[in-house]
Amino acid sequence: MLKLPGLIDPHVHVREPGQTHKEDWDSATQAALAGGVTMILAMPNTKPPIFDASTLDLALDAARAKARCDYAQFLGAGPDNAEIVASLANKSAGLKMYLDSTFGELRLDDMTLWGPHFQNFPKNMPLVVHSESRTMAAAILFAAIHDRPIHIAHVSLKEEILLIKAAKERGIKVTCEVCPHHLFLTADSPLPQGEGLGVRVNGRKEVRPRLATKEDVEALWENLSVIDCFATDHAPHTVKEKDSENPPPGFPGLETMLPLLLTAVDLRRLTFDDLIQRMYINPKKIFHLPEQPETWTEIDEDSAYEIKAANQFSRCSWTPFEGWQVKGRVRRVVLRGREAYRDGKILVEAGYGRNIRDA
Repeated sequence: MLKLPGLIDPHVHVREPGQTHKEDWDSATQAALAGGVTMILAMPNTKPPIFDASTLDLALDAARAKARCDYAQFLGAGPDNAEIVASLANKSAGLKMYLDSTFGELRLDDMTLWGPHFQNFPKNMPLVVHSESRTMAAAILFAAIHDRPIHIAHVSLKEEILLIKAAKERGIKVTCEVCPHHLFLTADSPLPQGEGLGVRVNGRKEVRPRLATKEDVEALWENLSVIDCFATDHAPHTVKEKDSENPPPGFPGLETMLPLLLTAVDLRRLTFDDLIQRMYINPKKIFHLPEQPETWTEIDEDSAYEIKAANQFSRCSWTPFEGWQVKGRVRRVVLRGREAYRDGKILVEAGYGRNIRDA
């Protein structure tokens, strides 16, 4: 058995409150443990979104009752809540700014709304941006102007990774993450096709940022040294929703990230040190996360198997990697001295997970 630290996923959509038919704190944290992840950071674009004290309490109360691994909850930046979220910073995973694909209370329609968040949110707390192409360039400019660190979520394009590389070379305080689906899939990849809609639409390909070209994927691999973290952007939707006429964007990923990356290690595209750096050491540093004492994940690196959604804990019941052959299986997870997962079984109760921002 190969022993890894308890892994960290800094980008998870738990879907609670508001859409627990897709996922909730219980099912998401079970999926995390099954994927070798012992700490998740939850995104704020729920229903209602997490953007003030009452909504933060709503999410954390649900997590306290249901979470089986450790966690923290992001706050969402809105057009008029800069002072509110700044006052709540120490209770949160950090601040998430949606500069593309925004809605409702988290809509930031123009750059004049960004400044108060860059100015007010404490510089010692994470500020994460959903930004693509030109808005990413603008976010990096804001980071330089305000001399504060930012973390860029789910980088997917060649132009983006090269821009981040150039920014780092000039000393701008920027870090970034890449999702497995942007490393292993392209816009031309065959994905499971929904029933009854023929070739008109395949909602199971819908994700934001969109799947890109082979050239974009290769650019990510060629610039691995620029990538600070691997993160799932676990964004579950039901099969019925994905196969509808108006499919929502998002892929589940908590249970497939590690086996996909372990397979890349087997193919010598990555090393185990690469995994530990990007799934434990760097996230811990970037997001100011505490130690998890007596916590580790045991892997059978020689176990080959086929990914099947039917064997997963996520409530959404599908995966874009259905049928993929992978090598590397999570056998056992120990969280704070207690066996939390072993060979397909969750062994800790709902509520065992801890809020890592609690004093």
